[in-house]
Amino acid sequence: MSTATDPRADLVQAAFDDRALLEDAAHREAALSAVADLDAGTLRVATQDDDGAWTVHGWLQQAVNLYFALAPMAEMPAGPFLYYDKVPLKQNLADAGVRVVPGGVVRYGSFLERGVVVMPGFVNIGAWVGGGTMVDTWATVGSCAQIGRGVHLSGGVGIGGVLEPPGARPVIIEDDCFIGSRCVVVEGMHIGRGAVLGSGVVLTASTHIIDVRGDEPVTLRGQVPPGAVVIPGTRTKTFPAGDYELPCALIIGERKASTDKKTSLNATLREFALG
Repeated sequence: MSTATDPRADLVQAAFDDRALLEDAAHREAALSAVADLDAGTLRVATQDDDGAWTVHGWLQQAVNLYFALAPMAEMPAGPFLYYDKVPLKQNLADAGVRVVPGGVVRYGSFLERGVVVMPGFVNIGAWVGGGTMVDTWATVGSCAQIGRGVHLSGGVGIGGVLEPPGARPVIIEDDCFIGSRCVVVEGMHIGRGAVLGSGVVLTASTHIIDVRGDEPVTLRGQVPPGAVVIPGTRTKTFPAGDYELPCALIIGERKASTDKKTSLNATLREFALG
């Protein structure tokens, strides 16, 4: 069944607008079963069509919000550790072919394809992570974020999450991207396939992403083109008190088709004499 025609959508949307409807079994089950399908990977908060366009299914964000209203607080033992929360840890990792290193946390309602490795990082409810992706140490994947296949989220990367307003675009990182250490990617940023973000790049909806490859700078917002190599930069802005440097991101090159998808960040940057 396609997300667009799912009969649960109307029930979830109605309960989101009127929480009293959660007293009705059909409305409760619609929300709970939708989150269960997110956990199983049979539904996704955002999907891509054959032309590459992404569609956000806001009713699934609403279902996740309703889950918090429906799920009771409970103690959750995990070996010697004890948690107290509404969202349990993801189960059946061995059957799913997913490796989670001690210290890593993957919450119920997220989906990880076979071959994902989570070091001591964090994957939140509603997120989708593609096969072969590495969530490295202290990297976080926020609620409903969409991470493609063969992606490397390096140490300390922060991928933002979003649940409200329903329909707001989550962060989307397409296949084969390399996200360098301590990068921050939030507010619905869209990182095109195969892009490389150098260490410390911060991308928000308002960040100026300046393509400096041509004779004149070209400024983008909200998205990084496929295959782009991006590093931190600054731009000058004039205020009443004077001129100050604001952070931005610079597109300095393009990843070559001949480059091994598993190339290190340092090797890629060295191609542009920045290593």
